[in-house]
Amino acid sequence: MSFGDPNNPYGQQPQQPPQGGPYGQQPGQPGYGYPQGQQASQGVPPQGYGYPQHPGQAPGYGYPQAPGTALPMEMPGLMKTARVLLFILGGLQILIGVIAGIAIGSLQDVSNGVGSGKDTSGLAGVGILVAILVVALGALSIFLGVKFAKGGGAIRVTTIVYASLMILGAVVNMLAGQGGSATFGGLLSLAMAGIILASMVTSQASTWFNRPRY
Repeated sequence: MSFGDPNNPYGQQPQQPPQGGPYGQQPGQPGYGYPQGQQASQGVPPQGYGYPQHPGQAPGYGYPQAPGTALPMEMPGLMKTARVLLFILGGLQILIGVIAGIAIGSLQDVSNGVGSGKDTSGLAGVGILVAILVVALGALSIFLGVKFAKGGGAIRVTTIVYASLMILGAVVNMLAGQGGSATFGGLLSLAMAGIILASMVTSQASTWFNRPRY
């Protein structure tokens, strides 16, 4: 009796060769101990630790930003200040124009009731036209302030022209006035219009009004 006899039930069975690669792995199965070069030659992409990367995901953490979804630019603080001053100046102009128009119309009615009214009709007409012009400028000021959010270079140029007219009108008002409320109103308009004009000629204004729109 020999240990190598295959018919002997008590004999030692011959050892079978291991299946697959080392550590009992199946052929072609990636894992520990399997050469990466052999994986690449068989068309199997090398696997690393963790979960596979999502398709379309940029390297690194998070997902890539979609094209055309850049964050909108925030309005600079100087532009916000000019915008608030436009609202204030426009509101004051509309209020003054309405009050002046009502006052001039009332004085004209009184004059017509007392006399013929021929001497005051011309002055009343000029006063009403001036009141309408002041109300129109106030409406323009508020319109420009609203358009600051989405307006372009045309809004900036119009604001510069408007502020220049306000400065000129304030200077004329102070020179023609006799002091008191006329001088105070002229100084207030001059200060606000000067700030608006100065803010419109800065680099921040150029960057804001020439920014790309999405």
